[in-house]
Amino acid sequence: MAPVPPGVRLLASFNKDQWYRALTFFLTFLLYTSFHLSRKPISIVKSELHKNCSAFGGQGPSSLLLRPDMDCSWKPFDKKNYKELLGTMDYSFLCAYAVGMYLSGIIGERLPIRLYLTVGMLSSGFFTCLFGMGYIYNIHSLSFYIFVQVANGLVQTTGWPSVVTCIGNWFGKGRRGLIMGLWNSHTSVGNILGSLIAAYWVSSNWGLSFIIPGLIIMAMGVVCFLFLIEHPNDLRSIHAQNLPPGVQSVPAKCWSGANGHTQVYLQYKHHKNQGCDTELLLPQDDACIPLQPVMVVKSGAEPSAISFMGALRIPGVVEFSLCLLFAKLVSYTFLFWLPLYITKAAHLDAKRAGDLSTLFDVGGIVGGVLAGVISDKLGKRATTCAVMLLLAAPTLYGFSMISQFGLGPTIGMLLVSGALVNGPYALITTAVSADLGTHKSLKGNARALSTVTAIIDGTGSVG
Repeated sequence: MAPVPPGVRLLASFNKDQWYRALTFFLTFLLYTSFHLSRKPISIVKSELHKNCSAFGGQGPSSLLLRPDMDCSWKPFDKKNYKELLGTMDYSFLCAYAVGMYLSGIIGERLPIRLYLTVGMLSSGFFTCLFGMGYIYNIHSLSFYIFVQVANGLVQTTGWPSVVTCIGNWFGKGRRGLIMGLWNSHTSVGNILGSLIAAYWVSSNWGLSFIIPGLIIMAMGVVCFLFLIEHPNDLRSIHAQNLPPGVQSVPAKCWSGANGHTQVYLQYKHHKNQGCDTELLLPQDDACIPLQPVMVVKSGAEPSAISFMGALRIPGVVEFSLCLLFAKLVSYTFLFWLPLYITKAAHLDAKRAGDLSTLFDVGGIVGGVLAGVISDKLGKRATTCAVMLLLAAPTLYGFSMISQFGLGPTIGMLLVSGALVNGPYALITTAVSADLGTHKSLKGNARALSTVTAIIDGTGSVG
């Protein structure tokens, strides 16, 4: 008999629970990657919406007076106040995102996460494509683009509380910083892919820079509907369908458990010709249970979803929310404006600037994992965030100075800045949010995780 290949032995060593954990990890990773992938194109397209027209006329600005028909910018962003107009679109998205996030966490606690997330992804994909349709149908109305940004900001709030709740349900506190540091790299991976996809079409057809990411997030919404498992307990129906021959399930019975909670058990009943090996102390009309492990399908009475004020009273929620406010302020400044800054400062075209801006997110991946590992080993999430943010301040100042000395120093500072800014950002929005959402003051009520996550991330979006 041939020996079993080592790779197969490795795969066989994992039990079903571990496979489901891996599925949830990678699926939620891909789901939120698509959210950021669809959020990134606006920063790449900005340099295309308003160009330096003198570079295209060949005769300087005076030629534009003689040839008013030559318009290299996209109306209405061809005016002198184009920066304010572009900033208004960012503000519209983030304001809607911040307001919607506070509501989304509360709603998400009360609806099936899989369906809630699916609807949000399909809607976000639609509005992302709609922005790109502005190029296809030659739309030059500022109100149209602001409406799309507001609508997209609202529906994108369905993503973060949902995926953090799912990952928190499947992974406990052991090595949570490392696991979520690796998992949270989806933010940077989404930004990188979004930058590359948008940059590919930005100079030829910037509408596709939005339409392609929009179609991707819609496709991932379908995958979410088909495969996402919100909680390990959701698998009980599959186990009930796979009972051994001769065993059938009967309706669950409830007994009083510890601390006044209720424990619900799935009971098994043999055929009439089979004896009963084990009986629980129940009334006579209850079915006996065979000598097989009794599967607990639910423990504890269904807890009620926490209120907004109740979530605020959890120790640490307000403090970390304010911390994220300033960290996300810097992170999203880079997210929305870095490509345009590189275009103006380094005199690069939109595609090269978009490619170069991905280095900030590459540094963010390293910083997120590093922050998670350090916080796990020290057991001090707040200290880790504080030190990295204190180091980020002089680094950002150095970036503004060193970027004038050429491409090499700029690349180095982009990597370091990304690590120090996105490290605390990643730690607060993942491991810290999960820790606070399962805080001991909640006494086992896990239905606060979505609300806590939404409050923290919503406050960050205010920044």
